[in-house]
Amino acid sequence: MNIWVYAQSSNGAVTSTTLELVTKARSLGSVQAFVGGDGHAPAAILGEYGATKVYATGDLEGRLPGVAVAGAMHAVIQSGDQPDLILFPQSTEGRDVLARLSVKLGRTVLTNNVGIDIDGGSVSVTTAVFGGDVLVTTAFTGAAPFLAAFRPKSFAAEPAYGAPAEVVVAPIPDLGPTGTARVTAVHVEETSGPKLDEAAIVVSGGRGLGEAAKYEMVEQLAKLLKAAPGASRAIVDAGWVPYSYQVGQTGKVVKPLVYIACGISGATQHMVGMKGSKNIIAINKDKEAPIFGIADLGIVGDVHKVLPKLIEALGAR
Repeated sequence: MNIWVYAQSSNGAVTSTTLELVTKARSLGSVQAFVGGDGHAPAAILGEYGATKVYATGDLEGRLPGVAVAGAMHAVIQSGDQPDLILFPQSTEGRDVLARLSVKLGRTVLTNNVGIDIDGGSVSVTTAVFGGDVLVTTAFTGAAPFLAAFRPKSFAAEPAYGAPAEVVVAPIPDLGPTGTARVTAVHVEETSGPKLDEAAIVVSGGRGLGEAAKYEMVEQLAKLLKAAPGASRAIVDAGWVPYSYQVGQTGKVVKPLVYIACGISGATQHMVGMKGSKNIIAINKDKEAPIFGIADLGIVGDVHKVLPKLIEALGAR
C-alpha cells in the first residue's frame, strides 16, 4: 500500500507527531512524505524514520500552508501518482490541509483517530469517544485515497535508520483568489524547558491551587524536575495560564514517563489527555477525586502544604 504522510514542521524542524505517523505508516506499506516548503532539510530525518520520497512544494512565499499544500497535493494526485492512504497530524495546520484536500477530491475524512489497521485492501481507523472510555472502529469505503488524521502520541516514533529520502518538486498550482492570502505575522509564545507534548516529566496544576499566583509552585517544581508545566482546562479558561499549557481532550495529549497532577480532580476531558502516561502521581485533598482512579501513586493532602515540602526537599538535593 502506498501511504503519504503530511509532514508538518515547527520552527524549522519536523514535528514529533509527523515522525510518529511516518513510523506507523512504514509498518503498513511504502511511505512518502509531503512537505510545504523546501524538502531537502527534512529529507534526512524523514528518510531516517522510513520515508523513501519527499514531495516538496518549495518556498510557500507567505501563502497559507493549508491552501498551498492542498493545491499541490491535489495536482500530484491528478497527475496520476495517487496514494492509497494519506495520514495527517490532528493539528490546526494538519486539519486545514486535510479539509481543503477533502473538498478537492470529494473524499470523506476520518479525524481524531488513535489507531489504524489495514486488512487486505480494507482500511479502518480507531477513534476514542465518550472521553476515551469507548473505542470505535470505522472502515473506509469507496475510492482511494483515504484521508485520516491522528492525535499526537497515538503511535511511538522509532527510527528505521534509512537513507535520506528522495526529494521531488511538487509545484503549487494557480490557487485563484484563495491563493492571494498571505501570512503577515506569526506569534510564537516564549517557552523555556522541554515542550509540553515531548517532555519526559509533566507537572500540571488545576483549580485546587486556589488562585493564579499559586501556579508558581507548579512552575518551581517543574523547573527542579526539568519538566514541562501543564494545566487543566479550568485554570486555562480562568486565564491563569495560556492555552498552550492545557492538557486534555481540547488541549495537548501527553504521554510522559511521569505525570504529576496537582490539585486536579480528574475531569474526563483532562484524563483523556494524560492517562497514557507511564506513571501518574496525583495530589488532591479530596480522597474521592476521580484522578485517584488512574493514579499509580495518590497523595491525599492539600497541595499548598505538599508542594512546598516537595520543592524544599528537591531544592536541598
